[in-house]
Amino acid sequence: MTAVDLGIPLVRRTTDTSARPDTPQLVDRFGRVATDLRVSLIDKCNLRCTYCMPAEGLPWLKRAELLDTDEMNRLIRIAVEELGVNTVRFTGGEPLLRQDLVDIIAATSALPGHPKTSLTTNGINLGGYAEPLVRAGLNRVNVSLDTLDRDVFKRLARRDRLDDVLAGLAAAKTMRLEPVKVNAVLMRGINDHEPCDLLRFCIERGYQLRFIEQMPLDAQHDWDREQMITAEEILDRLSAEFDLAPDVAERGSAPAERWLVDGGPATVGVIASVTRPFCSACDRTRLTADGQLRSCLFSTTETDLRGPMRAGADDTELIRLWQETMWAKAAGHGMDSGEFAQPARPMSAIGG
Repeated sequence: MTAVDLGIPLVRRTTDTSARPDTPQLVDRFGRVATDLRVSLIDKCNLRCTYCMPAEGLPWLKRAELLDTDEMNRLIRIAVEELGVNTVRFTGGEPLLRQDLVDIIAATSALPGHPKTSLTTNGINLGGYAEPLVRAGLNRVNVSLDTLDRDVFKRLARRDRLDDVLAGLAAAKTMRLEPVKVNAVLMRGINDHEPCDLLRFCIERGYQLRFIEQMPLDAQHDWDREQMITAEEILDRLSAEFDLAPDVAERGSAPAERWLVDGGPATVGVIASVTRPFCSACDRTRLTADGQLRSCLFSTTETDLRGPMRAGADDTELIRLWQETMWAKAAGHGMDSGEFAQPARPMSAIGG
């Protein structure tokens, strides 16, 4: 098993690009090619989930710090037309809080090759946006839903908005934003008794459920590995009520390990970023709402694209910066090594 398989960055970040192959693609030193762009459109959110941010929220980025519509569209165009990106996922914060979201999705969908587009959202405003999102060309959605219990939802999210999330899911299904994926994080002593209920709920409605191990990306830096519900625990709890069998379909670069439920065709996924890192197959590159480029969700460094762009940099210079950033990507996040350091920015500022 290699360092890449284990997710351990034995080769450190480097700015030496002399060995980089002569290709426009976003290659790194381990043979991976980034074709999936994750775009954080805004750092604000209308929930205050305990595993993400404090009750009072965070100091949000100022409007002038955010990429405007034209800047965002330009960088996405460069990624698709010049760098080989064929999948774009829009995230936040909560992306449905960004007023030009539909325009950005429409511009992205109209690019040559028609890249696949998706949206990760908390679902609160999805009911009113599903139809215009489809008209703009959005292909599918991921919706966060950690519990079906209103009191637990209020405790986790610090807002009484469960009905809105459920309505958003239903609207996405009606508008055929499929597969409609549901992302759930289990918290010990809070909602860890609900995995079977969540799975039944999703199977009955035709949603695809994916459990995600809680990651060290909270603003408070309170993440405790000992309190994290692991993939093994999730599967054990599901197996008490369902017959699970590994899905033999090719996983590719998908982060979720999938399991057939009671013989299929329904499946459940588990994203074990902490205990079963999948860094060796990573095909992602990340752009934050303020124009910072990240080669990994857990990067402790960023490359500024906003500054050079506003200073007049042409596409060639922005392409070079993007290629060099991805070439320097570490083998893995190294969460199991003694050198792991949690990123200074929380998930809400980085994008999921």
